[in-house]
Amino acid sequence: MIASPMKPLFVFVLTFSLLLVVIILSPSPHFLQIPPVPSGSPLGGSVIWSVKRTMEWRPCKWWLEGHLTPLPAKTNGYIRVDCYGGLNQMRRDLCDGVGIGRLLNATLVLPKFEVAAYWNESSGFADVFDVDYFIQKMSGFIQVVKELPKDIASKEPFRVDCSKRKGQFDYIESVLPSLLEHHYISFTPAMSQRRDRYPQYAKATLCQACYAALRLTSSLEQKAIELFDAIPKPFLSLHLRFEPDMVAYSQCEYTSLSPSSVAAIEAARVDRKPWTGELAQIWRKRGKCPLTPNETVLMLQSLNIPTNTNIYLAAGDGLMEMEGFTSVYTNVYSKSALLNQEDFTRMHGNTKAALDYHVSINSDAYVATYFGNMDKIVAAMRTYKQMHNTLFLSRKAFAELTSEGLEGSELKNALWEVHKNDFTIGRGFALPDCFCEFEL
Repeated sequence: MIASPMKPLFVFVLTFSLLLVVIILSPSPHFLQIPPVPSGSPLGGSVIWSVKRTMEWRPCKWWLEGHLTPLPAKTNGYIRVDCYGGLNQMRRDLCDGVGIGRLLNATLVLPKFEVAAYWNESSGFADVFDVDYFIQKMSGFIQVVKELPKDIASKEPFRVDCSKRKGQFDYIESVLPSLLEHHYISFTPAMSQRRDRYPQYAKATLCQACYAALRLTSSLEQKAIELFDAIPKPFLSLHLRFEPDMVAYSQCEYTSLSPSSVAAIEAARVDRKPWTGELAQIWRKRGKCPLTPNETVLMLQSLNIPTNTNIYLAAGDGLMEMEGFTSVYTNVYSKSALLNQEDFTRMHGNTKAALDYHVSINSDAYVATYFGNMDKIVAAMRTYKQMHNTLFLSRKAFAELTSEGLEGSELKNALWEVHKNDFTIGRGFALPDCFCEFEL
């Protein structure tokens, strides 16, 4: 009499238990949460993003309160920052220049983006960034004007050349006298400078300009959103640098490249001949040589990045040796494939770089094979947005470990340890000028 009602209950409990087990053991579709580990993984563990971090970078308090330091009642004159190169190089110059403008108590004229034939570029500051938004966000940090007063509007600014200066360059001693004399000057910031010697209100102005005040124009932002929406989610943005000019500039030599890649590199070398012999090994061990796509595959596998991961290539035109990469990581997407071809062919270099920037600061994860201007800006912006799945692949570690003869699973395990330590402490995630470390 008792057994009859117990049988349905037993069946219910057993069914529920089995269902619970299936739910628990089923892999999550989101590779950033509970990633499926690729078969043959040397570690048999989780993806790099699951490693517990011990340090975190956040915007420094003195930056967030920088607008609380009142601006002087009288300005020392007008400054225009002249920016050269590609978009991210010009952005770096702009950030520095705005901070220097505050240091010199100057009024900032909208920056000038110089036309650079090398970069196939013709777009100015207002073609890329929202001018009104920039002026609004810089309010309280520095005064910004669209137009000069009538008495100096017809004059060309006095050019102060400090772009090639290095070391402990003092702008107050070297540039302020020209500003006071001519009232309107232009300059390109020195390539190397000691920002740690700036007063905090000047550093805060630099940080505000670089990370809070630059927004793409509405038309460019809309194009960037269209590109972002076209990429399958979730996805990893990969900044891969293996173009002919990049390899030629590095002065590194590679074996086992295709004849077409070798020819393209040689054509781009001009007078930058590759290092040879012992010097070539020293150069490579210093981490100066770009990772090839095949080397990048090995690095990603060492981090347990699943081979079915959606990957967006944040890269310029002309990537070489991609066949080996796409044969392993098959879900690879690019601007040229996702955008309307007519629109894409009309785009200048700055526009393409702006699209890569937007996608990369909003992607689920960002991995860089280099440590250039774009990588630094993207990593810092992701830190500002509290998006911590960011990593720089160590070319130095790869060169050192392979020179020791490591290969296969032994090499992958060693690379895992290097990058696990980097990710744990947030090495390279942000620019220390604007961000402070916090223990977790």
